[in-house]
Amino acid sequence: MSLTTQINQDIKDAMRAKDKEKLGALRDIKAKLLNEATSGKGEVDEAKENKVIIKLHKQRMDAHRVYVEQGREDLAETELFEAKIIEAYMPKMMSEDEVRGKVKETIEKVGASGPQDMGKVMGVITKDLSGKADGKMISTIVKEELAK
Repeated sequence: MSLTTQINQDIKDAMRAKDKEKLGALRDIKAKLLNEATSGKGEVDEAKENKVIIKLHKQRMDAHRVYVEQGREDLAETELFEAKIIEAYMPKMMSEDEVRGKVKETIEKVGASGPQDMGKVMGVITKDLSGKADGKMISTIVKEELAK
């Protein structure tokens, strides 16, 4: 079942349950996916769907952090609730050990020898792990491995 089909089904279920908060979050996800589909950038495949979901989750978490800093607990709570709903649709992220293994493979494949080759490694690895691992974690692991 595709992500869009799953979202549509969950929207129907939320409407039946009269769960307005969940319905709002699901409709936002659907709207962003439709925007991506009609943007003219080609067909929306699983990788693009995952990218949209990850971006939405990051936006919610950033907004939550800002609201907490400003003492707006009511708005922060709403953002956190929506972020948790979005998490259910996020792709399974790779563990640090799995990323480290992929980084080591890429370093050997590219023939990187030190920190000066970070750009080469990051270019290849970010394409491979796009939507599967956090960019900051990838960068940190690449730095550690190239420093050895």
